[in-house]
Amino acid sequence: MFQPMSPPSSLAVREEQREQRFSTIWKRELHDIFVDVAPYYDRANHVASLGLWPWFRSSFMATIDLAPGQRVLDVCAGTNAIGIALLQREPSLEVHAMDRSVAMQDVGRTRAQAAGFHIDSVIGDVHRLPFPDQHFDRVTLQYASRHLRVKEVFAEIHRVLKPGGTFHHCDMLRPGNPIVEKLYYGYLRACLAVTGLLFRSGTAAMNAKKYFIDALEMFYSADELSEVLRSLGYADVRAKTLLAGMIGFHRAAKPRQD
Repeated sequence: MFQPMSPPSSLAVREEQREQRFSTIWKRELHDIFVDVAPYYDRANHVASLGLWPWFRSSFMATIDLAPGQRVLDVCAGTNAIGIALLQREPSLEVHAMDRSVAMQDVGRTRAQAAGFHIDSVIGDVHRLPFPDQHFDRVTLQYASRHLRVKEVFAEIHRVLKPGGTFHHCDMLRPGNPIVEKLYYGYLRACLAVTGLLFRSGTAAMNAKKYFIDALEMFYSADELSEVLRSLGYADVRAKTLLAGMIGFHRAAKPRQD
């Protein structure tokens, strides 16, 4: 059950600090990383999560209410795992996927076709969504915000949502407990090394191990992300965390017009 969380202190400079530190990686290196990992992305996540990946996905899916015929956008759709799961629940949905990685969407398109579903795919920069205002009933975004200018993307999602529509987000978060945080990063360092060897990652992915930890250290806790959403005009912001705050889900609504 979702429980509203109280907002922490201001985060006025966080986005600027993140962009200053990681903008070069975001613009120049992430493309090569995802070309490298696309063929084994889902299998690597299953291994890295010690088999908990399906639980993470089902827990996230449980936050999304659907109705027949709704129009849904999956931002940073990757291999279309969420789009396929949505269509499995409600085949009448009109599902759109957007991602910057052709390689990831090629895998996603193959997976969707194998499952008997059609997902409209757009390749491009998710900071500027090529869709009209008030166009979607639901928007989802998962496991990508650490690599984005969060406020810009969340504002664009707010723009394309219909009044009363909802945004559903999940990602690895920065735990609020410093002891848990330290243990978490230690595990991730070991895990990235093991999965890199196991799946024979290329140079781009192997060189990104430090970046993935650094990006998480500068990312948001569940409470902080709730504050970001509220600051952008979202209403009824609710959050849920798993594993002491390591994984977080958010649901936020675009207010209905009076």
